[in-house]
Amino acid sequence: MINKEEFKTLKNVFDLYTERNLFKLISQGYFEGIKSPLKLGKEANIFSAERKDGSLVIIKIYRLTTCDFNRMYDYLKYDPRYENIKGQRRQIIFNWAQREYRNLLKTREIGITSPTPYVCKDNIVVMEFIGDSDPAPQLKDAPPKNPADFFNQVINQIKLLYKNNLVHADLSKFNILNHHETPVLIDFSQTTPIENPRSEEYFNRDIKNVCDYFRKLKVQIDEDKIKEEIKKFKNKP
Repeated sequence: MINKEEFKTLKNVFDLYTERNLFKLISQGYFEGIKSPLKLGKEANIFSAERKDGSLVIIKIYRLTTCDFNRMYDYLKYDPRYENIKGQRRQIIFNWAQREYRNLLKTREIGITSPTPYVCKDNIVVMEFIGDSDPAPQLKDAPPKNPADFFNQVINQIKLLYKNNLVHADLSKFNILNHHETPVLIDFSQTTPIENPRSEEYFNRDIKNVCDYFRKLKVQIDEDKIKEEIKKFKNKP
């Protein structure tokens, strides 16, 4: 468990502002302390953390200094929910984290298999740990035993999103977990309403990414037919 002293050895990971917020979340009981890093990236750092009852949570920390806030702004400014957002770096990053939290709440509400979000504090999102003692692997590292069945499960998730006027906008083998042969969708910071003028572009890219991966696993796929099915499903009562 990483305690207060050990934060000092992670100066390239935690800035002082983030460190203070982490301790606020600890004091509020969301977790006891950070357990281990799962991914350290330019945009976000992801850690597991332990709660009082011994269960695990995921802490996703968007980096305040190195993340590409211009790319974030390009996504946010077309989202009708964030049309009044200003271009300041820190405000964009905070809105980006809040957007992921907000999207996760919505996906859970509509029945998408995704992590439950617990809290968002500025650039930090705390959410459900998906896995057993180890985190569930990304699809890229854990091809399903029955690719055709897994593919259909993923498409059903996309149908649910689209029926509820949402497009994931970053769906691929990197953002789908294989948890005991069930797909769990993650990374919802880019997810946007279909009212977004670029939503069709994102939708087509999502479908292409998913279809390309499963074609390599010998699943017979008609991409245009899949898109048609998803859009028809949206209009079903």
